[in-house]
Amino acid sequence: MTNRIYSIAIDGPAGAGKSTIARTAAERLGIVYVDTGAIYRTIGYAVLANGIELSDVAKIEDYLPNAHISMDWIDGVQHMFLNSEDVTSNIRSAEVSSSASIVAAIPAVRKYLLEMQREVARKRSVIMDGRDIATVVLPQAEVKIYLFASAEIRAKRRWLEMPEVPYETVLQQVIERDNRDMNREVAPLRPAEDSVMLDTSELDLQQSIEAVINIVREKLAL
Repeated sequence: MTNRIYSIAIDGPAGAGKSTIARTAAERLGIVYVDTGAIYRTIGYAVLANGIELSDVAKIEDYLPNAHISMDWIDGVQHMFLNSEDVTSNIRSAEVSSSASIVAAIPAVRKYLLEMQREVARKRSVIMDGRDIATVVLPQAEVKIYLFASAEIRAKRRWLEMPEVPYETVLQQVIERDNRDMNREVAPLRPAEDSVMLDTSELDLQQSIEAVINIVREKLAL
């Protein structure tokens, strides 16, 4: 849509639909979607593959220099590489997902991955989603959006994907995750001062996507 390079940062709590919305918006805008969650999953996978206990922060920190992580886009899909090996299909298990959540809370891990994320944004137009993109990773992003919905709505959306789990259990998990994300010492979840606040509680997926694209077009005069 434009030859200039720009960055879009989308933050928000778990279950707000950030990844799905960001991925589709990137396709519509003709730019790259950076799945930051996949980056942390790769570190989590590496820790597990090397037999390091997730509770052993010191060993994880010592291992980081040996974790040569890179990413590339093949046919429009982000692929993750660990020491030159494509591990894209290896990082989607529930075990790796849990490990990613743990290692992402380690300051040294976040610092180790920070420059890689920024480097991508320097080379091409990107849309990134996470919990500290606008506040830490890309504070100079041209467009910042804080995507949120009530805990009840987010829990319902997740429950519909896994109805075998009681709704009350899913809701409690969402509330606990919010509390961890908002109160962690490293890069706590919070909107940047200049973020556009977008409440998707009453919006369906398509309406949310259109709302994000409209914000981007307005901010960048596209």
